Amino acid sequence: MQIGICTSVAKPPPAADFIEENIQGYLKPDQPDFIPAKTALPVRAANCFLPGALKCVGPSVDQSRLVRYADIAFQRAKQAGIEILVFGSGGARQIPDGFPKAKAEEQFVAYLKEIGPLAGKQGVTVVIEPLNSGECNFINSVPEADTLAAAAGHSNICILADFFHMQRDGQTPEDILRHSQRLRHVHVAEKAKRTAPGVDGDDFRPFLRALKKVGYRGVISIESGWGDMAAEAEAAVLELRKQWEEA
Repeated sequence: MQIGICTSVAKPPPAADFIEENIQGYLKPDQPDFIPAKTALPVRAANCFLPGALKCVGPSVDQSRLVRYADIAFQRAKQAGIEILVFGSGGARQIPDGFPKAKAEEQFVAYLKEIGPLAGKQGVTVVIEPLNSGECNFINSVPEADTLAAAAGHSNICILADFFHMQRDGQTPEDILRHSQRLRHVHVAEKAKRTAPGVDGDDFRPFLRALKKVGYRGVISIESGWGDMAAEAEAAVLELRKQWEEA
């Protein structure tokens, strides 16, 4: 199992197999003629797909701008060797008060249907990230993300399971077992303070066991806070790798 860390290429972790970068900061899809920096440690994934001001649901959606942004992001991801782009973007997909959820779902799926072929053309996969209900009011579970990915109907639109968000909302490994067909990426952090594996001693083995049971072949990224990442990353990676082996 390859284990990566969500960070900047400017701060490469000493123990990880890869870096998960920030789409807005590393690929800069809203800037013309930008070339992503090269790095010795591979950047296999990137998160934070849309800036909060670029709404994909609600009364002020600029679909042509959204599609143009995605197309540039996919082209630059291919240049950088990035395989997975994480569609969390709670600010961009937050449903405004009074706006119908059914309409938001319709808008979101319409966007996915447009960008799926563009992602496929560049050989990258977009994974919808469920966020806990304390951070966003739309797409809060693996089943919900999977329903929307299925509606998009494209093999390059898939889903992510984030153990931190799942535990915050009381979700269980059963969601992984039931919705593994489109599962392509995983995030990990401890529940209480979003710390790295090993800090509070969270047991991720039930979730990791579910990944093994469904034959998960993707990678895992640690998406957590750090006191001193350079000093703490090795222990976090070793702890997660240990739990994976024991699961």
